[in-house]
Amino acid sequence: MEEFLTAHFWIAVGQIIMIDILLGGDNAVVIALACRQLPDNLRTKGILWGTAGAIVLRVILIAFALTLLQLPYLKLVGAALLLWIGVKLLVPQEDDEHSNIAGSDKLWGAVKTVIIADLVMSVDNVIAIAGAATGAGSTHQLPLVIFGLLVSIPIIVGGSQLVLKLMDRFPIVITVGGMLLGWIAGTMAHTDPAIKHLLPQDALIGYGLGVFGAVMVFMTGYVLKRRQSATA
Repeated sequence: MEEFLTAHFWIAVGQIIMIDILLGGDNAVVIALACRQLPDNLRTKGILWGTAGAIVLRVILIAFALTLLQLPYLKLVGAALLLWIGVKLLVPQEDDEHSNIAGSDKLWGAVKTVIIADLVMSVDNVIAIAGAATGAGSTHQLPLVIFGLLVSIPIIVGGSQLVLKLMDRFPIVITVGGMLLGWIAGTMAHTDPAIKHLLPQDALIGYGLGVFGAVMVFMTGYVLKRRQSATA
């Protein structure tokens, strides 16, 4: 119980909530598209069951990810993926990845669409949340993940439009989110079993790698955005 009262726990919860808002904001769009053809009296059920199914599936995936990240070199691979995801978050994307999501006029058809679409789109989310949980140094990683996801559900489903407007008005929110992913990548790489014996397992070293990852994401995203603007 004391583990749930530490600063590490609540910092990790905050990271998970921010990750889920930044990378899981598309969930609300997926749910809306999948349920748009349902009768009015079934839409709420479709949204609730689809969201519940997607969250349960994501918890299972993260549980596997938490186990796999204990193997040598996989944290390094995960860190590299997080750096790429952070940069991708900072660079505007023009492709509409929701265009192929078909709605259904049947309740369970819509629920199935929500779950499958979320599975396809949640790889980045799963890796980032698993990285945040392992970086917290917690012995209760899965409860931490579940708690963070449960807190983020009403924010995503109920306040997604507000969150999107805030991101449009204050781009710094997205920049901070991308740098957070870089930070998690750096601290996660520091604890990879394959290199733990090569680096001092000192908190300052981990924080230094986290700062390095955050700065790398920011600088790479800045350069790519400038290049994209120049090309346009």
